Amino acid sequence: MQLTILGNNSALPNHNRFPTAQILQVGKELILIDCGEGTQMRLQNNQIKYGKISKIFISHLHGDHYFGLIGLLTRYALNNRSEPLDLYGPPLLIDIIKLQTSVANAVFPFELRFHPVDEVNQKKIILDQENLKVTAFPTEHRIPCYGYKFESIIQEKKLQIEKVQALQIPVQQYKEILNGADFVDFEGNTIANETLVQEQTQQKVYAYAADTRYTESFLEVIQNSDLLYHETTYLKDHQNLATQRFHSTTIDAATIAKKANVGRLVIGHFSSKYPNLSDFLEETKTIFSETLLSFEGMKIDV
Repeated sequence: MQLTILGNNSALPNHNRFPTAQILQVGKELILIDCGEGTQMRLQNNQIKYGKISKIFISHLHGDHYFGLIGLLTRYALNNRSEPLDLYGPPLLIDIIKLQTSVANAVFPFELRFHPVDEVNQKKIILDQENLKVTAFPTEHRIPCYGYKFESIIQEKKLQIEKVQALQIPVQQYKEILNGADFVDFEGNTIANETLVQEQTQQKVYAYAADTRYTESFLEVIQNSDLLYHETTYLKDHQNLATQRFHSTTIDAATIAKKANVGRLVIGHFSSKYPNLSDFLEETKTIFSETLLSFEGMKIDV
């Protein structure tokens, strides 16, 4: 599982920073989380194959989190996308898309499968497939807003290297064995595949807390996540402003990360009032040392 930051600013594009957008790669699948203004260009600049995105998750209907969506969907239409696209977000999002397409007399050549995220009180599993489970949870914002927890479960095969080497199996056959083949030695004896390969389960959790002021309401949901994204719109000197505007400070994010016992914290959604972001990292680290300051193009292995 790998996270790529496409946009890390709040409401306005400024200081060469763009509004919120992230790509989460789970195995070979690409997932877009929020789609602020300029997301298409950020995808191109980071050499991400936007056509490979299979799912999009929108946290809420403030423009800096979805104004780039209709442009991306239109691009898919112009490029004759045929693969279905799953879209998750607030119920009214589909009405906005329908209005935008109707006034332009536009038709999508692909199936847009909309999954409304609503009636989420504490948490709700909204996707449960073989290698990925997604749980939505409410944050505390000015309008309904949801965070998402992504749990990746990947089954991997690993050679029992000591046994493989003891049997003097040629390196050229390792790939075949990992793909399920038995091994036949020089004397014609067959060594069963299950004795040479060990199944391993790799589980990773990424929690995206979206826009929120300080709240401990979702601590249980994000507990022990490998990586947590939490907004830090303001520095600590603007705590009152953050609370009034339903946003968080560096101290708020760090406190949540510490109480949730997460592995690492990545901060973002910076206010345009700050041209320099170094103080954000310094302040957050006073409480939670395993903090990463997001920047556009940043890749994080979860």
